Amino acid sequence: MTVTPLYSLAGVLVGMLVGLTGVGGGSLMTPLLVLLFGFHPTTAVGTDLLYASATKAVGTGVHGSRGTVDWHVVRRLALGSIPATLATLLVLSRVPKTGGSGSVIALILGIALVATAVALFFRQRIVARMAPRFERLPAARLAQLTTLLGVALGVMVSLTSVGAGALGMTALLILYPQLPVKRLVGSDIAHAVPLTLIAGLGHWWIGSVDVGLLVSLLLGSVPGIIVGSLIATRVSDRVLTPVLAVTLAIVGVRLLF
Repeated sequence: MTVTPLYSLAGVLVGMLVGLTGVGGGSLMTPLLVLLFGFHPTTAVGTDLLYASATKAVGTGVHGSRGTVDWHVVRRLALGSIPATLATLLVLSRVPKTGGSGSVIALILGIALVATAVALFFRQRIVARMAPRFERLPAARLAQLTTLLGVALGVMVSLTSVGAGALGMTALLILYPQLPVKRLVGSDIAHAVPLTLIAGLGHWWIGSVDVGLLVSLLLGSVPGIIVGSLIATRVSDRVLTPVLAVTLAIVGVRLLF
């Protein structure tokens, strides 16, 4: 296992952006590993999933200690995402790790990034238009829709490591308009921990995790997240969100074409 300073530097930069914006590292790290460093998409996804589980575990501890996690929402999401993750990993384990499989994952990753960019840029409009339709849903129906959301996130995150952040949060804001945003943020992060951990361990079992890369990223990302979180209050979301959304859209289109 070799620690590479260049990968640690990438971890610092992505960690700072995560701390500044709250957007999941998968939306940033996975395309960076594929496009800039030339890793196979499957290796980039698998390594990033374990990287994400470690960083999100810290965030869950903070939210849990502050009481900003709705464990009912987390359980409903996990009821769908965990089986979906295991099924997706089983399929991936039977697909040869070739250029063809890499192209398919890169295509799905590109679509996920463009969708994330749209969710970031138009979140307020999307939530304002869609949320009223879900305000008076019966509790049983709401639970079913949350579990279905978990299924979708389980498949998407296992394939691309993208989706649990901006996309999952936007969907939760639509489904649970009555809950405080900070509780939904905490719930989204808490659900991402078992999801990314199980998916990451599955990729490790398949053989698509680079341990040296993982350690290098973590060494850089931890101080990066701390710095980003400290300066987040000094930077306007009105500037950061459009810039990040445009960047993700460009990277997503680049992966698609």
